Amino acid sequence: QVQLVESGGRLVQAGGSLRLSCAASGRTFSDYSMGWFRQAPGKEREFVAGISTGGNIITYADSVKGRFTISRNNAQNTVYLQMNSLKLEDTAVYYCAAKVPGSSYPNPSNYNSWGQGTQVTVSS
Repeated sequence: QVQLVESGGRLVQAGGSLRLSCAASGRTFSDYSMGWFRQAPGKEREFVAGISTGGNIITYADSVKGRFTISRNNAQNTVYLQMNSLKLEDTAVYYCAAKVPGSSYPNPSNYNSWGQGTQVTVSS
């Protein structure tokens, strides 16, 4: 497993932008596909974005497509989530997660490691 530490969550106004970072430990970061999930109050954890080991395959939830961008820098053991045009409904705790290749991105059960989460609050 890989250990993940998220950062970057904060209060931001609707329409604003925010970049979340997820720093991974160890030497095997490039072996893992990565995903971002979020969980809003009263809701289940939902898939936001996923990226393959080399970054060549990227997938997004429909709710964030065109607004969010997932990327990774394997040399720095870091995955990012750039969030633009933020909406009130984007308010959630955002989690970074790692999985082995070959399983579906949206299913949280496929992920081996999870970060602690970082709070993103979008205000009007």
